[in-house]
Amino acid sequence: MSLKLKEGLLVKNKSISTPTESPLKILKRIFSYATKEYKLRLIIVVISILISAGMNALGISFTKVLIDDYIAPLILQKTPDFSNLASVIGLMATLYLIGAIFTYIYNRTMVTVAQGILKDIRDEMFSHMTKLPIRYFDRNATGDIMSHYTNDIDTLRQMISQSVPQMFSSFITVVSIVFAMFMINIPMTLFVLLMVGVMVFVIRFLGSRSGRYFFIQQSALGALNGYVEEMIEGQKVVKVFNYEDETIADFSELNQHLRENATKANTYANILMPIMGNIGNFTYLLTAVVGTVFSITGVTALTIGGIASFVQFTKSITMPISQISQQFNTIVLSLAGAQRIFKLLDEKPEENSGTIELVNIKENADGKIEEVSQRTGQWAWKKTSTGDISYTKLTGDVRFKDVTFGYNENKTILYNISLFAKPGQKIAFVGATGAGKTTITNLINRFYDIQEGTITYDGIDIKDIKKDDLRKSLGVVLQDTHLFSGTIKDNIRYGRLEATDEEVKAAAKLANADFFIRQLPQGYDTQLTGDGGSLSQGQRQLLAIARAAVANPPVLILDEATSSIDTRTEAIVQRGMDALMKGRTVFVIAHRLSTIQNSDAIMVMDQGRVIERGDHDDLITQKGEYYQLYTGAFEMS
Repeated sequence: MSLKLKEGLLVKNKSISTPTESPLKILKRIFSYATKEYKLRLIIVVISILISAGMNALGISFTKVLIDDYIAPLILQKTPDFSNLASVIGLMATLYLIGAIFTYIYNRTMVTVAQGILKDIRDEMFSHMTKLPIRYFDRNATGDIMSHYTNDIDTLRQMISQSVPQMFSSFITVVSIVFAMFMINIPMTLFVLLMVGVMVFVIRFLGSRSGRYFFIQQSALGALNGYVEEMIEGQKVVKVFNYEDETIADFSELNQHLRENATKANTYANILMPIMGNIGNFTYLLTAVVGTVFSITGVTALTIGGIASFVQFTKSITMPISQISQQFNTIVLSLAGAQRIFKLLDEKPEENSGTIELVNIKENADGKIEEVSQRTGQWAWKKTSTGDISYTKLTGDVRFKDVTFGYNENKTILYNISLFAKPGQKIAFVGATGAGKTTITNLINRFYDIQEGTITYDGIDIKDIKKDDLRKSLGVVLQDTHLFSGTIKDNIRYGRLEATDEEVKAAAKLANADFFIRQLPQGYDTQLTGDGGSLSQGQRQLLAIARAAVANPPVLILDEATSSIDTRTEAIVQRGMDALMKGRTVFVIAHRLSTIQNSDAIMVMDQGRVIERGDHDDLITQKGEYYQLYTGAFEMS
């Protein structure tokens, strides 16, 4: 099993436990979304539930009138007065009809409210996720994050649209019935409430035990999704190395962990309803017996109609209590999903303490910088301080001074790195895997912030630059390309959304991607799906280079940009890359040393330190590690 699943999701670690927030706090947070926009509709729901429950209780109360005034006299061989029977029956029918209408109203309204709340939560989740640092995605499996949008949201849907309204309706029904019972007979009411207390005790006893396992179940489900997603992405590797048996075993272990906790959770949940049903039937029978005994012994004045009403009340009060117990399990499961959602929302967003902005400029004849709205190909850093605005022209001067960095406090990756890239220079990094080459480019982007030292950009500490503006000035071509669903034209335009079709085609020509694009059935309008799976790896890399070209940034970062291209194609692409790099500051990470021989400076790295620096000729003359790499005496691992 992957390290990410073991450490990030703690699936094999049984420390996945109950919620860190109280259920009441989570519920309050969920319904804070409702009060923002749906107050009026919630008021309509509450009023409808009150009316529906009230009509139901009043309808049951008429049972006593029907029996005492019309049925009991017939049993006693008396002639009842049937003159009002039709109106009584009509009134009962009207009450039940009104109750049914308002039940429909609150259910229909609550569905609308629930979907609106879920939309708001999904919007907030996605918006917040885009603001999270890269560190979060490094530590959490993609499948587990996706589970927030599917499984966890679905549990919320059930709770908001069904469980909570049903529980509130059931609670109001119980209160209404209890009030109606007190109006008929107090001793019998107290007896029924005693049995209700037994039901509540059973609900709390079983519910508390199922709740913990429902929380673990949601975490285990997210972990299972994460593993499946990881294995789907890595199917080629799995098959090449005959790893099927091991993946099946790992999946089986995760699936077993989910099964165990889901079984425990649902065992307690499923036995609750039968137990409640049996207690309800026993209470129903006992109410009839106790009511009869009370009436015969004279403990309390209770007519036959009164006894029948209490029997009916008992049945009516048992049903909503059973419904509460049933919905209680759904709510517990939903709280587990909600906590996972709020855990994502509570993740600290990427810090952006910078205030300096990147703006388009033009220089007047006298050399004065003027800010403009249109893209000019010239940029400046705009600093606003106490009402004064100053501009520093962007030239691409990047410097590291005594930079120390580690992805966590316990492990340092870079040690006292000092280097500089003057405007227009091409700086290359070589070294063994894990030497820290990619980490340096991640620091320029501020994907991570350094612990010690400084990184300046045109003399400005990059911590003072807004991250969005900093990244606008940087074009990046990664070794692992990613293409989005859409046309080839759209994927290239992702580098600059406002780019025209002509600019897109020009960028493709610069990257030497135009030739293969025109051979496709729909050319630039060819639809891509599945991360461009219909294209070769080299073609996908060419599109990534074209995407950087259309962005036309002043600084380029090329992380193994030609690693997936064959040698013949590489020579063609390299000419386009050279044209793209002209006049820009460029950072290149490469294993193919032939692609960096024309670099202004080459940094040889080893275990987080720069051990050699100089141009190609200087390093060959030194006959150090670079010389060994170049001549093949030592190979990069």
